[in-house]
Amino acid sequence: MPLTKPAFRRAALSALLAAVLAGSFLAAGNLRAEPLPVTFNFFAGIPAELAHPGGSLPGSNDFACKPSSRHPRPVVLAHGTGGSQQTNWGTYVPLLKNEGYCVFALTYGAPTYLPWPGSAIGGMGTMEDSAKQFKTFVDKVLRATGASKFDVVGHSQGTVVPAYYAKYLGGRNKIGKYVSLAPAWNGTTLAGTDLLLPFWRGLGVSAEQVPVCHACFQLDPQSPFLRKVRAGGYYLPNVEYTNIATRHDELIVPYWLGLPPGRNTRNIVVQDGCPVDYTEHAGVAGSRRAAYFVLNALDPQHPRPVPCDRAAPFTGAAF
Repeated sequence: MPLTKPAFRRAALSALLAAVLAGSFLAAGNLRAEPLPVTFNFFAGIPAELAHPGGSLPGSNDFACKPSSRHPRPVVLAHGTGGSQQTNWGTYVPLLKNEGYCVFALTYGAPTYLPWPGSAIGGMGTMEDSAKQFKTFVDKVLRATGASKFDVVGHSQGTVVPAYYAKYLGGRNKIGKYVSLAPAWNGTTLAGTDLLLPFWRGLGVSAEQVPVCHACFQLDPQSPFLRKVRAGGYYLPNVEYTNIATRHDELIVPYWLGLPPGRNTRNIVVQDGCPVDYTEHAGVAGSRRAAYFVLNALDPQHPRPVPCDRAAPFTGAAF
């Protein structure tokens, strides 16, 4: 039976009132938005990069986001060599957003002179320059959110770029929790880098003169960049550190180079208590087990059991 005009008006007003009330409840936090799908796979962010080159993953880089009382600091994600704000963080952006964090990610050190997809390959420039880009981005995040500090989750190169920012670019008192996946505090000795790279430096070759990947030249354990990062000690006294390494890391060799001890530091090896996690350097950033260690490091007041999956190398996906 068709509605009369008065009845139609009443129905429309009721619908409008319901929408307003629903919006009020949502704004007050009484209703939650639909959670984002979380895929535990290091390559989960690649489809988004293909669909939206140079964009941001859903749930990240919302500069209108205001941190909650439970998670008062925004989380900034720092990618590894060859990564980007989308390709490195397909697992972590939706995971952290669903947990109620304001999540931000940037791409630094990308060859801006190249067209896409070259422009999506970050971590190629010198790490000093990447740290400057990191600082600019973090300053924007703190201004937008009104937070005085942020937490950082880094992977590979992204575990030392923020450290340089903290020590030399004014970030010393701006980081709360510092969580590192496949930490690179001491670089690597893979393929004799600890011998070959000093040899090239002895010939007067600088990082800027290395073709394509300037940052790769800086991963020699005794490079000037890493020596500056470690100067005065690996860790700052007012920051809480968590290092998460994998025994199967094929780039940080040996893996324990990334686990220097510290009074305000917790070192974790994902295979301790779970030998069937076969993730290596890339896959550890897609491992569900590693991700739960990260959640507990960011929010130790609300710990949750850490799962043990049979996780594959390269992807971190359960199999």
